Amino acid sequence: PGPEGEPAPGPGGGPRGAAKAGRGGQTQGGGKKSKGGGAEGSGGGGDQAKKEKAKKVTTSVEGKDEGGTVAEGRSGDKTLSLFSHLPSYRDPDLFEKEFSGVSLGSLSDQQQRALHPAVLSLGLGYASGAVRGGNARARSMLHAFQSVIRDYTTPPGKDLRHDLDHCVLKPAFQHWTSKCRPHSVSMGNAFTFLKLAVAALNRDVDEAEAKEVLCEGIDAYIQERINYADRAISKHASNKITDGDVILTYAASEVVEVLLREAHCGAREGKNFRVIVADSRPLLEGRETVERLAAIGIECTYILLNSLSYVMMQEVTKVFLGASALMSDGSVLSRVGTACVALLAHSAHVPVLFCCETYKISSRVQLESITGNELGDPVDVVVPNGVNGSGTLKDWRSLQDLSVLNLQYDLTPSEFVSGIVTEMGILPPTSVAVLLREMNPQDNDSTFKTG
Repeated sequence: PGPEGEPAPGPGGGPRGAAKAGRGGQTQGGGKKSKGGGAEGSGGGGDQAKKEKAKKVTTSVEGKDEGGTVAEGRSGDKTLSLFSHLPSYRDPDLFEKEFSGVSLGSLSDQQQRALHPAVLSLGLGYASGAVRGGNARARSMLHAFQSVIRDYTTPPGKDLRHDLDHCVLKPAFQHWTSKCRPHSVSMGNAFTFLKLAVAALNRDVDEAEAKEVLCEGIDAYIQERINYADRAISKHASNKITDGDVILTYAASEVVEVLLREAHCGAREGKNFRVIVADSRPLLEGRETVERLAAIGIECTYILLNSLSYVMMQEVTKVFLGASALMSDGSVLSRVGTACVALLAHSAHVPVLFCCETYKISSRVQLESITGNELGDPVDVVVPNGVNGSGTLKDWRSLQDLSVLNLQYDLTPSEFVSGIVTEMGILPPTSVAVLLREMNPQDNDSTFKTG
């Protein structure tokens, strides 16, 4: 897979479906949390439920919509043809073998190895939605790689750098990307860092020393690019918060929570402000945000997205939002619904500040939310709170003319962004390309000019 791109389909995958849009081997995140451990089921009673669920899926993909408006044969999700290029969501409960990691079909017999238990466990967490968020996914990936590296032993006659990269790290990343969930920009950039660290090892380095160097490098990356970066962002952004402000945020963002916590409970006298948390189905991530902020004494208001226009016009003074990826043209990829918040704030002349670590910057340019996105579990949309068996849409799979769409991200154009807060400072969207060039001098043509 490429080093970045959120969301981007990974290589490999299972067998392709027979229908016209079938990318059956690729997976999506955002599903229900799994109660079982590893790749096993949760009990005998659950096996029967899985069989019935699988039967419904099989029935739903039989036949074909002559109108061509639904891309079926992809786990029964009845995806709209407009988004048929995106890999479909695969329920871990229905495709246990896909998450077992027994073998990777894209590798040769010499390269096939059993994946580390930490890789399989994290993959299930990605697929089930237990591990969610750009920072959490990248941090968990790096910790899993630390476990893999500590338990690694170089085979006789093999070069440590080549074997560790091509036969251990890359298969693990491919498993997460092709079997579990497409990687985020944060994961892609962190994986690129690790590959470069492995390549930079001395050819004659001792194995124990190499492991220590890599593990220490991973710890340093997490501390500097994620933890310290969030603190620096909170320091820059808190200067924009004044007493009496009404701050609006959307869903859940780790760095925004750090910012609000530091502004309220910082070393200096805490500032007096109120927070409005906007939220939307199906994830309702804002509920946990409100709970954590209220627990430290911040006055909070919780609303759903359909109430946003009223509070934006009447109360909100500033908007702080998180980001999943920052494109080189200044546009921002984030949780679906973020673009609506930014658009409404822009129309109400309310400043919109995105908080984003620099390791989430992508060299790509994206103009809309269709080409690159991610599909979540359609059941989350039609079944409120995960309670099945009742409601108007309980038989939604059997309705031929009904398509269900559960997008995970949307793209906020740069014209709706007042500023981007990074650990380097507060930048206008037009400066993202400059920052990217300064952080990657090896990609600058001037570097190779002589004389």
